Amino acid sequence: MIPKNYFSRAPYLAALMLLSGAAVAATAPLADWPHVKSAIAKDPEIEARIGKILGGMSLQQKIGQMTQPEIKFATPADVKKYYIGSILNGGGSWPQANKYATAADWVALADQYYDASMSTDMPIQVPVIWGIDAIHGNSNVHGATLFPHNIGLGAAHNPKLVGKMAAEVGKAVRATGISWVFAPTLAVGRDARWGRAYESFSEDGKLVREYGAAYVTGLQGSFKHDANVVATAKHFIGDGGTDQGKDRGVNKASLAQMINQHGQGYYGAFAAGAQTVMASYNSWNDVEAKLDYGKMHGSKALLTDALKTGMGFDGFVVSDWDGIAEVPGCSNDSCAQAINAGIDMVMVPDNWKSFIANTIAQVQDGQIAMARIDDAVTRILRVKLRAGLFGKKPSDNAYAGKQDALQSRDLARQAVRESLVLLKNNAGVLPLSRGKKILVVGKSADNMSNQSGGWSLTWQGTENKNSDFSTGDTLLAGIIEAAGAANVTYSATAAGIDVNAFDAVIAVIGETPYAEGFGDIAPASSLSHSSRHPEDLAVLRAVSGKGKPVVTLMVAGRALYVNDLLNLSDSFVAAWLPGSEGKGVSDVLFKKNNGKINHHFSGRLAFSWPKVACPSGPVSSTPNQRLFALGYGLKYGSQSPLAQLDLDGATATCSVAASLAIFTQSDRTSYPLVVTSGTRKVMLGADTLGSSELSAVKVDTQTFDNKKEAKRVSWTGLGRIEAQAAFPSALAANLVTDGVLQFDTMVTVSPKSKVSMAMECGDGCTAALDMTAVFKRLAGASSHTVKIPLACFVAKGADLNKVKTPFSVSTDASFVAAFGSIEIIAGAAKDKDALNCEELK
Repeated sequence: MIPKNYFSRAPYLAALMLLSGAAVAATAPLADWPHVKSAIAKDPEIEARIGKILGGMSLQQKIGQMTQPEIKFATPADVKKYYIGSILNGGGSWPQANKYATAADWVALADQYYDASMSTDMPIQVPVIWGIDAIHGNSNVHGATLFPHNIGLGAAHNPKLVGKMAAEVGKAVRATGISWVFAPTLAVGRDARWGRAYESFSEDGKLVREYGAAYVTGLQGSFKHDANVVATAKHFIGDGGTDQGKDRGVNKASLAQMINQHGQGYYGAFAAGAQTVMASYNSWNDVEAKLDYGKMHGSKALLTDALKTGMGFDGFVVSDWDGIAEVPGCSNDSCAQAINAGIDMVMVPDNWKSFIANTIAQVQDGQIAMARIDDAVTRILRVKLRAGLFGKKPSDNAYAGKQDALQSRDLARQAVRESLVLLKNNAGVLPLSRGKKILVVGKSADNMSNQSGGWSLTWQGTENKNSDFSTGDTLLAGIIEAAGAANVTYSATAAGIDVNAFDAVIAVIGETPYAEGFGDIAPASSLSHSSRHPEDLAVLRAVSGKGKPVVTLMVAGRALYVNDLLNLSDSFVAAWLPGSEGKGVSDVLFKKNNGKINHHFSGRLAFSWPKVACPSGPVSSTPNQRLFALGYGLKYGSQSPLAQLDLDGATATCSVAASLAIFTQSDRTSYPLVVTSGTRKVMLGADTLGSSELSAVKVDTQTFDNKKEAKRVSWTGLGRIEAQAAFPSALAANLVTDGVLQFDTMVTVSPKSKVSMAMECGDGCTAALDMTAVFKRLAGASSHTVKIPLACFVAKGADLNKVKTPFSVSTDASFVAAFGSIEIIAGAAKDKDALNCEELK
């Protein structure tokens, strides 16, 4: 059992004094990054052991310790041969690719990796550390309890509850033989369009700070209990505040905003002793100061100067999945800049062998100083020693292999109850009396995937069915238990149902699962839920206005525009993404058998709720765009009826620009340029224009006559340059109709072989056009504007609803051309100078 006094112990109390000499309640804005006193102080004995271990290690062994491959791509034998310091399993990755692997199966594999790490030829053996995305419970493991996602936990406004949850997560992770958790996420979410909005506790940095302290304490404790695991403060820094909510986008906050808003969670986590930090994919451009810090993975100013020197963090920094490739001039397997910036361990899932070779070479030729390598390995060894990983294999843990240790259903059910926010309760419809005839409608009533969301068994939370969740209950199951099976009828669509035959209707609607990237709402798209899920509006229209009260449960990972749905509901509850314990919802909706209230609503919004479908900016910063403010939440007995709301824009598409920048002077981040030659793939610069030379392709900068910069690409063999987003997304409807892919080009060496222009839309979805004749015709000393109708790509099989690479040029022989001002332009297919699809076949 977790000790009852767990949260009265030193780390938690220390975390309540977040800064050296500064109390939690301090309100004065910080002028600089604060030094944070950690609950875990340096131990002279550990430091001496580190020096002894490090002194006996070769360069190859040190780089091995800095390397973290994925279990699908590295065997225990690889760990032994290459001195691998860490492994991870990504979302949807399991032992032997078995989704239904038991806790014992996980431990068996963990022991194999551990034994391999302890049987190398190193003078002193160093155990491997396994990391996992246990996001809301040990959520990648079959049979584990799934807690509400962070957005729901934030609504509970209960740090102590979150700390208890984190302790249970640690136990569940130890049950699988793993000792490192990639949590908590400390993003301060500012825009609901961000596809990771539900991973944020709140838009309020102070609440995130309190949660960060409690969460880390729950996971790590003092590393004295078998339930303790290493925590990760992520993603450093500013991922929740990117412009327009773009995942991996640009945060344009000022230094003061970054320190006082986005940094808050880290101050709490570091005070509690967080031992690892994961770098973020985003960039930071301090527009106010005209200072562009670039990608976090390559920013020494943030990873070393602010984090390690300023805040005094002495654990280690790990990159995100292939995160080093986000840095201009780097690739998946090579990035001296990231290591020099302060990355200590590199998450390089599949290209890890070439990463080791490249990094060794970079040290040998002076690109990376040996002192930087020694510092990185020192930090890794420090964390492993503090966590007690030496001399104790995974199966030695008290919880190892125990299936019941994966579950904490009562606590999760409590968390669900506390997370619910009552937004509307006209005429006191809630709570419902037991014994009444209840009609349940909506697609999410009997759907474990929808109520669990992303990072549930799989990365995106998709490809799951109810039977995959062997423990837990749907919301429908909870309603049936509370009202009695004989009193409940379920129809997903309400088709053919006579509403008058029932006493009340419960509609369970909401979003379907998503995670990073795939969950982003495009800037041109409306925040209206009905515009993306019209089936929910339809089912409410089918049951509303029939003389029976309608209670709507909104299962979603963010605060959305739902004025139309609120108007069709007598009561409306934000249920967020409750996880596996759906009965926690019915605990609050229904009275006891004696007619008294069973559980009260206690949840309050941790994010502002929009009243407009197309907000001009973050709703939290614009009061006239808020329907419900931070902290709003009704309770039983509240006399606050909600009048009918304005429906302007309920299903509208937001006004959109007539063009989409692919790679232009104004936007080099949405679709950064990448060059590929042979097995090498290099990012050319999402933030800056640079140059790169590979075996068959050289790229440098050129300025056209119109003073606009471009990329000049010189081919001598097989290679490709492309503008590639991290994830596919739909092109706006106005761009698709008669739209073109437009770019400026100057061809200085006519192609000697076929040149293809392609548009890619995911695996197995590529549309390629033959541009050889066009480029031969344009060869000369002048620049030209090329317009290719999108219809040409569609005719070749492109799906414009999921475009990942809108611009890709490839050839296999001599060809030199410059490319710039790459855009998609609406309506330009009708222009006289637009190309004809017939000449591109």
